[in-house]
Amino acid sequence: MNEPVPYVRVLDAALLSAVLAAGCARGRAADDPRAVHPVKARVVTVSARNVQRTVESVGSLFPFEEVTVGSEVEGRVAQVFVDVGDPVTGGRPLAQIVPVEQGLSLDQEKAALEQIQARLTTPGGGRAIVDPKEAAEVQRADADRTDAEQKYQRAKELYGQGLISRGTFDEAEAHYNGVRAAYDMAVQSVLTLRAQAAQHRASVALADKKLRDTVIRAPFAGRVKDRMVAPGQYVKVQTPVMVIVDTQRLRARLKVPEKVAAWVAVGQPVKVQVEAWPNRSFEGTVSRMNPSVDPQTRSFDVEALLDNADGALKPGFFARASIVSSRVDQALVVPEDALRYLYGVYKVYTVDRSALHETEVKLGAHEGSAVEIVSGLKEGASVAVPLEGEELRDGAPVQAVP
Repeated sequence: MNEPVPYVRVLDAALLSAVLAAGCARGRAADDPRAVHPVKARVVTVSARNVQRTVESVGSLFPFEEVTVGSEVEGRVAQVFVDVGDPVTGGRPLAQIVPVEQGLSLDQEKAALEQIQARLTTPGGGRAIVDPKEAAEVQRADADRTDAEQKYQRAKELYGQGLISRGTFDEAEAHYNGVRAAYDMAVQSVLTLRAQAAQHRASVALADKKLRDTVIRAPFAGRVKDRMVAPGQYVKVQTPVMVIVDTQRLRARLKVPEKVAAWVAVGQPVKVQVEAWPNRSFEGTVSRMNPSVDPQTRSFDVEALLDNADGALKPGFFARASIVSSRVDQALVVPEDALRYLYGVYKVYTVDRSALHETEVKLGAHEGSAVEIVSGLKEGASVAVPLEGEELRDGAPVQAVP
């Protein structure tokens, strides 16, 4: 027959179980510091301040000037002086065409000019004639005219006295008229020679230019982007020889949305970043704006000039730009360190009654180390900024530190 368990033993067992359960609970609480220690954070107040708006844009970099240098004369390439990447100064020789043909043409034109100039000098070659009457052929024609005139006058007197026949008089008169016409032709010939001399002087200048054009020169200082010819190659007029780019300054051509057209003006500062230099900003100014908007993209082009004296930037770089506009608005801002990004949502932890509360927010523009809050917070709210090594949690107690 089983004996009944004493009541005292049952009570002792229940007390022991309660004590063990309490001890386990205290142990779990001791193992979880979040249940005891508050989170240390810097607490800041959401404030409103004036924010100067910036226009974010993207685009590409282009050289300040780019030109394809072509040959102005026809011939065979004798020598190439530069290659891709070489720096050049304005007027530096790039290549040379064999100059033999142009040199012979120049000599031919000079000889033709000298022949004409010889006929346009005073007898003995002393000086160039000023008056056509100073030319030798005109002086000879003038002498013939004077002689014929004297003979005509004598024949006229004799004919009036009946001493010569009508035929003799008519012969003297015809000779006089012919000599006068020869004199006029001599004067006209001198004037024609003057015009021919001017024409040949232009031909000499053109031949001299073609001879000088056998040396192809850089139109401005820059670098060689491309080379299209080699020694021995035959080129014709306008055959491309080199591509020269000026990269001392670059043009950043940017796409700006039409909705911020009123914010952008010529002369405003621009900051540009490129992937090649992620930790560096390049400053410039808006130099020109397209007056029309592209109806397909609803944007317009803005061009900014960037100084590139150190050559860090290269034409063709993809550029991200911030154009500092003249628009100033009142906006709520919080430190960027207060933001948390998770699953496509930005959140902050507000502080209320010494406890953290997770709050979803929508962001606006970045202002240095601060970020504009478009919605989710009100002015005067307290926001926690975690210290290094601390983790903010919804509902956790917070200890504010300076």
